[in-house]
Formats: sequence, C-alpha cells, structure tokens
Amino acid sequence: METIIQTPSIFKKLFLTGSLSVLMLAACTKDNKVAEKSVEQQKMEFQARQLEIEKQKLAIEKEKIAYETQKKQDSIAEVEKARAAAPRPQVIRETKTVYVNNTPRQSSSSGNYSNDGAGTTQAAQPQGMSKAAKGAIIGTVGGAAAGAIISKKNRALGAVIGGVAGGATGYTIGRSQDRKDGRVQPR
Repeated sequence: METIIQTPSIFKKLFLTGSLSVLMLAACTKDNKVAEKSVEQQKMEFQARQLEIEKQKLAIEKEKIAYETQKKQDSIAEVEKARAAAPRPQVIRETKTVYVNNTPRQSSSSGNYSNDGAGTTQAAQPQGMSKAAKGAIIGTVGGAAAGAIISKKNRALGAVIGGVAGGATGYTIGRSQDRKDGRVQPR
C-alpha cells in the first residue's frame, strides 16, 4: 500500500509543476508582447515629437523671414523719406572770379622791412615751422621706431640711438631745403 499512496503524490507534484511552468511561460510571452507594443508606441511617440519640433522650427523660420522682410521694407521707406526731406542741391549757373593781390606792401612804418641804405630790402623771416624742424621731428620719430625694432636685446637703447641719428639726418635734409627755398641764407 505504500507504493500506491506515494504514486498519486508524485503525480500531483508533477502536475502542479507542469501547470506552474505553463502559466509562467504564458505570463512571460504576454509580457513580451506588451513590452514589444510599448517599444513600438514609444517609437511612434518619439517620431510624433520629432515632427512637432520640426513644425515649430519651420514656424520660427517663417517668423524670422517675415521679420527680415519687414525690416528691409522699413529701412527702404526710411531712406526714401530722408531723400524726400533732403534739400535738392542747387546748380550754380554763373561764377565770379575775384583777383586778390598777395604781394607784400612796402611801408616805412612797419618793422617787417628794413632799408640798409644800399637800396636793398630784406624780408622778415617767414612764419611757421621750418623744414629743418619738421625734418628733425620726423627723423627722430622714425629713427626711434626703427632703432627699437632693429635692436632685439635692448629696445630702449636702440630707440635712443635711432632717434638721435634720425633727428640729425632729418635736420640736415630739412636745413638744405630751407636754404633752397631762401628761408635760410647760404654760407
């Protein structure tokens, strides 16, 4: 009797185990189908969001184009208003020629001219900066810049030496031009 009693319990256990296995498999396949559906739904939702974003981008571009167009039209209208408000240039139909005598006047009371008794008159020194002074300034600045650029180790010393050399050269050239112009009497 013992064998008979044990047999049904083994069958019960096997039956229960098999039933549980079938239920588990059924539950797993159902979850896979639900998971597959949810992945497909997510893909569709993602694509729908992408389309919505693209629509918004297009709307923004349309707004931007409309704004730029309006801005151009406004600037064109402004220019036309300015043209309309601007006075028309007048055409000069006749001219007058005026002659001015710029020769120096000789006066006995002015200190600009002096008579040395020999019948010659000397003109006063011209006003303004002489060409020698201009040459010295230009030569000093140019020489200082060149000396600073050329001297790699000690730029300050190079600038000083270049400034002195450039100033002397500029003064010499300017002085010779002053002599040619008659500002300075030749020796």
